[in-house]
Amino acid sequence: MKKSLINFILLSVSVISVISCKKSNPNFQQEAANPEFLRKTQLQVTESIIHDIFAPPVSSRIYVYASLAAYEAAVPGYPKYRSMVGQLKGFSKVATPEAGKEYCYPLASTRAFLKVGQKLTFAQELYEDFEKKLWEEYKTIGVPDDVYKRSIAFGDSVAASIIKYSGKDNYKQTRGFRYTVTNKEGTWVPTPPAYFDAAEPNWFKIRPLTLDTASQFAPPAPHPYDMTKGSPYYNQVMEIYNTVKNLTQEQRNIANFWDCNPFKMNITGHAMFATKKLSPGGHWMGITSQISRQAKSDYMQTAEAYLLTSMSVFDGFISCWDEKYRSQKVRPETVINAKVDKDWLPVLQTPPFPEYTSGHSVISNAAAEALTSMFGDNVAFSDSTEIPYGLPVRKYTSFRQAAREASISRLYGGIHFRQALDVGNEQGENVGKWIVSRIKTKK
Repeated sequence: MKKSLINFILLSVSVISVISCKKSNPNFQQEAANPEFLRKTQLQVTESIIHDIFAPPVSSRIYVYASLAAYEAAVPGYPKYRSMVGQLKGFSKVATPEAGKEYCYPLASTRAFLKVGQKLTFAQELYEDFEKKLWEEYKTIGVPDDVYKRSIAFGDSVAASIIKYSGKDNYKQTRGFRYTVTNKEGTWVPTPPAYFDAAEPNWFKIRPLTLDTASQFAPPAPHPYDMTKGSPYYNQVMEIYNTVKNLTQEQRNIANFWDCNPFKMNITGHAMFATKKLSPGGHWMGITSQISRQAKSDYMQTAEAYLLTSMSVFDGFISCWDEKYRSQKVRPETVINAKVDKDWLPVLQTPPFPEYTSGHSVISNAAAEALTSMFGDNVAFSDSTEIPYGLPVRKYTSFRQAAREASISRLYGGIHFRQALDVGNEQGENVGKWIVSRIKTKK
C-alpha cells in the first residue's frame, strides 16, 4: 500500500513536471514580440471607434493616446529607442518598470494600447471576447506566470499614466459647446440630408502634442465669397459643379474609396438609416498596419509607426480645425443649390463642419510625411482598408501619392473646392515635416 502511494506521488510529480515543461518556453519573449498582436489590437479599437460613431478629430485623439501608451510600454525593452517624455507638450512623466525584474514588454505594450482604447471608447462589450482570447494567446505562448502578471501590471500602469496625461488636453472642457450659425452669405450652414450641428467647433482649443500653437501653420485666407462671374470664388464653384456632373468611373471610385464618413445618412423614400464607416484617421492607421506588415517591421518598429502616424493625424486635425472655424466657409452644396442649380447633388454626403481647409488633405499629407520618414519615399503598396465596406484594393507608388489622391477625392465627391485641397495639402505637409523634425524616437 505504502509502495503504491509512493508510486502514485512519483507519477503525479512526473505529470506535473511534464505539464510545467510544456508551459515553459525559452523563446517566449521572441514569440510574444510578434507585431500581429499589436496590429489586431489596433483593429479592435478601430471597430469600437466605428461602433461609437466618433467625429474624425475625436477618433484621432483615441488613436494617438492608445499608440503613445503602446510605445511607452515597449520602450524599456528596446534600448535604442527613447521615450516621448519631455518631447510632447505637457508630457513629463510615465510609469517605469521595476529594476532587476523580468518583463515581457510587447505584452505590456499591447495591454497598454488596449486599455487606453477601452477607456476612451464606450462599447465595452465589444472588447470582452477579444480580450479574453488575446490574453489566452500570450499564456499559450508560455510566458511565465510571474512575468505575465508583472507585464500586465506594467501595461496597466503605463495606460494609467497616459489617461492622466490625456485628461489635461482640454477635451472635457470643450464638450457641450455648439456652433452658432450666422446668416452671413458665404458662411457655413448645416447641410442635407441630416442637417447635423457643426462638429467639434472648439477643437482648436485641444492641446497639440508637438505644435507650438493650433495656428502655427495657419494657411492663407480663402477666396472671399463672390459669385460674380469670373471671380476666383465663382470659378472654383463652377469647377466643382461641372466636375461632378461629368465624373469618370475612376473619379467616382476614388471619391468613394476615400469617403471615410463615420456616419452616413441614407434616405430611401420616407425611410432613413445610417451607415457606419472608418474615419479618415482610421484609414491611415489601417495603411500603417499594412505597410508595417509589408516591410516586415518588428514589434517596436510597428509601435513607432503607429505613434508617428497618429501624432501627425492628431496635430493635423487641430491645425485644420483651427482654420475651419476661423474662416467658416460655406460648403459647395449650399452655394450651388442656392446660386447655380437647386437639383445638384454631391457624390458624397457633405460632412458637418466648415469647408476650408480640407481635413482629408491636411491629415493625409501629414500622415504621408510620417510614413515616408520611416519607410522611405516611392514605397509601392496596396491599400485594402476599404474591403470591409465593399470597395476593392487600390494601389499606390508612394504615401505622398496616396495622400494626394485622398485630397482630390474631395473634389470628385463634390464636398470641397480646389483651394481647400491645394492649401490643405501644404498645411498637412508642414505639420508632418514639423513632427518628423522635432520627434526623436531613436537614441
